[in-house]
Amino acid sequence: MHSNAHVKRRTSERPIQTPIQTPIRLGVSSCLLGESVRFDAGHKRDSFLTEQLADFVEWVSVCPEVEAGMGVPRPALRLMRRDGGLRLLEVASGKDHTRRMERHAAARLRELRALGLCGYVLKSRSPSCGMRGVKVYSEGARVRRQGTGIYARALIDAYPNLPIEDESRLSDAKLRSNFIERVFAYRRLRQLFAGRWSNRELVAFHAAHELQLIAHSPVGYRELLVLVSALKQTPRAAFRQRYEGLFMGALAKPASRGRNAKVMRRAKHELEKRLDAASRTELGEQIERYRKDLAPIALPLTLLRKHARRLNVDDLNTQVFLDPDPIEWMLRNRS
Repeated sequence: MHSNAHVKRRTSERPIQTPIQTPIRLGVSSCLLGESVRFDAGHKRDSFLTEQLADFVEWVSVCPEVEAGMGVPRPALRLMRRDGGLRLLEVASGKDHTRRMERHAAARLRELRALGLCGYVLKSRSPSCGMRGVKVYSEGARVRRQGTGIYARALIDAYPNLPIEDESRLSDAKLRSNFIERVFAYRRLRQLFAGRWSNRELVAFHAAHELQLIAHSPVGYRELLVLVSALKQTPRAAFRQRYEGLFMGALAKPASRGRNAKVMRRAKHELEKRLDAASRTELGEQIERYRKDLAPIALPLTLLRKHARRLNVDDLNTQVFLDPDPIEWMLRNRS
């Protein structure tokens, strides 16, 4: 890719394509897998997780309420705002389980660190596991859906860059695709930083994600360029922490149809001088059809990938945007 701030790299390298032997491990609220662990001894089995994702991931099932010793069945819980903070209380008796849940969450999250999770799916609206919009009660005030569950808050604080979603948001095709994309990106990022990484490997990794980052967040892409440009002058631990945060933060912004089309036109420009007129026209038409929501993104991407390989254009052949992991691509495009 051409850019005034572009960082030089050896285009023949493609470290992100090295096979990864470890499984794709995702944390998940146990009830979403059909386990009867809810307060009423029921479950909330989710078909996308159990029928589509299950064949490709290794689930790490967690029910913090059961694991903390609350039993099945158990009294219903709710979040209560009290003394400036959120408390996890039994609805009927008012018994406070906040400290019990906080202690368990801290211990469980330490255990999970060793498993190398690449993502996490939480049960929505749960007072322990809900990411957002959990009911919060207050004395003499109306109920507000603005809380985060006690366990979920600990998880988010402990793993700020981990792709985390709840099952209700994954029913949205755009958010589901973005979650899968982030899971695979986080996995590649973990692979890069797993051992002693070199500056050259980091630059190659970053270059391979250039189009993907631009499609998600042009602002985030520019911030990362500035950071990578100062790689040699930045302490390695500080660089890694900052890079991970900016990289995953950029990908957390779902790519729009317009930005995807703009990125594909940018890739097309790399090929134009070497394409015949008919191929240029076909490629341009397919990109425009996608932009207008008249064709799936797979059509222009397939053409771009075919031409880049045929013409041996290294700058494009190394782009994750054009050539994602086959399993990732299949999961992102499942209905």
